[in-house]
Amino acid sequence: MKESCLLAFILHIIATEAAFSVGGGVGVGVGVGSVGGGGSTGVWIGGGINPPTPSGSSVSKLNIAYTALQAWKSAITDDPLGSLKTWVGSNVCAYKGVFCADPQDQMFNTAGPIIAGIDLNHANLQGILVKELSLLTDLSLIHLNSNRFTGTVPDTFESLSSLTELDLSNNHFSGPFPTTTLLIPNLLYLDLRFNNFSGPIPEDLFNKRLDAIFLNNNQFDGQIPQSLENTPASVINLANNRFSGDIPISFGYIGGPRVKEILFLNNQLTGCIPEGIGGWTDLQVLDVSFNSLMGHLPNSISCLNGIEVINFEHNMLSGVLPDLVCSLRSLVEFSVAYNFFSGFSQECAKLGFDFSLNCIAGREMQRPQPECSVIPGGSLSCLRIPTPKPLVCGILVEAQVSSPTPSPP
Repeated sequence: MKESCLLAFILHIIATEAAFSVGGGVGVGVGVGSVGGGGSTGVWIGGGINPPTPSGSSVSKLNIAYTALQAWKSAITDDPLGSLKTWVGSNVCAYKGVFCADPQDQMFNTAGPIIAGIDLNHANLQGILVKELSLLTDLSLIHLNSNRFTGTVPDTFESLSSLTELDLSNNHFSGPFPTTTLLIPNLLYLDLRFNNFSGPIPEDLFNKRLDAIFLNNNQFDGQIPQSLENTPASVINLANNRFSGDIPISFGYIGGPRVKEILFLNNQLTGCIPEGIGGWTDLQVLDVSFNSLMGHLPNSISCLNGIEVINFEHNMLSGVLPDLVCSLRSLVEFSVAYNFFSGFSQECAKLGFDFSLNCIAGREMQRPQPECSVIPGGSLSCLRIPTPKPLVCGILVEAQVSSPTPSPP
């Protein structure tokens, strides 16, 4: 995924020393891969390298593509690197950054190449996206990282039925969350980071089958939708925004535990770390630093057997760090600095991680005593699963529903 896809195709050709030809001896510019959103095998060609000569029924599609790309070129006001100098003439497969493919599959009903990818990363282009781009219905990826595009995503993008990757990161897009991206039927990778989008994010975001969601470094605000529990994504980055309120209390209880990395750092989140966090048993990276979270850590964190990085820095968490958390076998990085923890267990003492600027008596580099006299969130009531017996991971949902009470002695 990401912009390395096309490079991977090139490396594939070099590694296998494969040679292909298209349209009677025309060379292949870039590797072999799945294109067209239907999972069919195709040969990637063009991008300004040995462009093919279209023929047959593909001519009409490439004529439509020519119209779309020229409309977009007209909306680009600055091209300091000359990336669009080759965007002249009707042979769009010769355009730099435009990658065609010969699907070699009857289901496409085409006798020649289609436009399957646009990769203009780091071109420093200034302009806007135009509605005509939605005519490129065979596109499987659009990579526009590190340019100066403004405006937002045209509503017509929902017609890009083959699109699986959309990378608009590191630009100057603005306005509310571009909800049209959630109407792209086969989208798996959505990257909107480092832009100026603002306002709340839609509830439906986490109901889609997106595998990677990058919204970090924008100006999104409001609460994180409760639908977070439904996400099938493996990576979610919401860092460096203005989200407020609680982490959804149902987080981790429902849905497949596929999330491997989730980053909430540098927002305005309050409340507790939910007990359900232990339900995400595939989690490897958890970062909630630089928020205003309070209360004690839930014992369910001990269920995160694959966790490698936990960062709780710069919050208002308190209590004693339990053995259950510090005994995680895969843990490589663990920081609770700048909180209000009052102690840690013997197992935690062995770790050598960063416990500075807490309220741990007898340990160096702690908060001055006056700051520790009143613990923030002392009256906060966090929903916790009663555990009269040792916590058994993997049955968090059942435990929450039944809420067992200790038997009287």
